[in-house]
Amino acid sequence: MRTPESAMLAGLPTRVEIYEVGPRDGLQNESRILPTEMKAEFVRRLVSAGLSSVELTSFVSPKWVPQLADADELLALLGPLPGRHPVLVPNERGLERATACGVKEIAVFASASESFAQRNLNHSLSESLQLFAPVVSRALELGLKVRGYVSMCFGDPWEGDVPLAQVVDVVGAMAEMGCSELSLGDTIGVATPGRVVELLARLGARGLPPSRLAVHFHDTYGQALANTLVALQHGVATVDSSAGGLGGCPYAKSATGNLATEDLVWQLHGLGIETGVDLEVLCRTSLWMAQLLGRPSPSATVRAMASTLDLNDERGEATQ
Repeated sequence: MRTPESAMLAGLPTRVEIYEVGPRDGLQNESRILPTEMKAEFVRRLVSAGLSSVELTSFVSPKWVPQLADADELLALLGPLPGRHPVLVPNERGLERATACGVKEIAVFASASESFAQRNLNHSLSESLQLFAPVVSRALELGLKVRGYVSMCFGDPWEGDVPLAQVVDVVGAMAEMGCSELSLGDTIGVATPGRVVELLARLGARGLPPSRLAVHFHDTYGQALANTLVALQHGVATVDSSAGGLGGCPYAKSATGNLATEDLVWQLHGLGIETGVDLEVLCRTSLWMAQLLGRPSPSATVRAMASTLDLNDERGEATQ
């Protein structure tokens, strides 16, 4: 299998944490609902590929996200896993369900735009933040780590450009609640490198260093890798991505797939950055998932490697 030739650039981290969102953010947008056993196998294969941070599922009401209605069953089937494995919770009821399953870390989801808050959370932006506060507070009381997602950081399909000052205020509010890590979401994929640098600078001036930040880019306009590289050059060392480029956003139809984990790994390994990920095993996993979903993977790296991989080879398959 071909691997990228490594050539380092100055000013980059020596290691990047890849925060894999495929099992949650990826599968929640699929029209086909996979059996729980297949979801569990997907997670096992991702972990076997060396991904140490995998977001497993969401405890959102099945009415809104039927694809993830089996969250409790999935966690029971998986049991303990090595590494970091958060789940998304939308409210206190979701937190109760998650803690009953023994989770150690949760993620909460806010919006930087008023329109998306209304459509996704059925509350105003300020009201949605007030709703999250007791969830975060209770999670911290229980000794859980809390990750905060902020969506629409660069653009909104209804409002257009989102003012960066507004984004900084929302991210700052999430930090003040107690979120230890804050993921900046380019939900509709309209960010460009200069805008990313400007937002990071403004967050730094607000007292939020890159060590507390993650980036979550969508590749709608083909800018995800460029935006990721410039974020790394400015100190960010945690990047969200989705195996095979799965996902989008069920509440924003202009949001296409997430940055593919394989494309990210190819770039990082080419820069001499450690990830702990076995790219071949990961590509096999995404090809397997693409077969289950009945369509090709949107990942350029997966497509490029598909012809060189023997899918009947058992390497990369997780054990039951």
